[in-house]
Amino acid sequence: MAGELILYTNPMSRGRIARWMLEEAGVSYHTEILDFGTTMKAPAYLAINPMGKVPSIVHDGKVITECAAICAYVADAFPQSGLAPATADRADYYRWLFFAAGPLEAAAVNRALGFEVPADRRAMIGYGTYEAVLDTLEGALMSSPYIAGERFTAADVYVGSHLGWGMQFGTIEKRPVFETYYAKLAARPAAKRATELDDAAMPKRD
Repeated sequence: MAGELILYTNPMSRGRIARWMLEEAGVSYHTEILDFGTTMKAPAYLAINPMGKVPSIVHDGKVITECAAICAYVADAFPQSGLAPATADRADYYRWLFFAAGPLEAAAVNRALGFEVPADRRAMIGYGTYEAVLDTLEGALMSSPYIAGERFTAADVYVGSHLGWGMQFGTIEKRPVFETYYAKLAARPAAKRATELDDAAMPKRD
């Protein structure tokens, strides 16, 4: 089908980021819920994403993996959504989208694993220190209402998701500016729809 878009996801995964992005774009899509260790590692899905990870989207036969790439792709594929700035105005948009994909995620994951970068090895690590990452992001959010400026973009979906999860699970400090920013994003109608859809797809407990 021309224009077909399929989301491969699991509600207990980063797939929630892709779901939120698609809801913000207001596009029609089909959802395939995969299970860890079974359908996510089955040959049919490994042919789409050999990593055996979600999310992935397939749009018009094209495969896009990695949440930051999915956010950027959807914003460009559906320009009517207004989720990407004009090309000439994308400096902050690209900067913070990939800051979250690189330094922020690496610092938060290492924090969750209890790994502290030795002081004499910080030059080897792209993010330097956990504190530097959070201070840098805090400064950016104190200077404008959204991460890339005056209006909401796909970068806010990605950065906001990391902050929301990180604060929920204790891998990112609950700084006031982070809490205010995320509360504003979580109140968006598309964010609420995405949460409701993923919550409804959660495994039922006996």
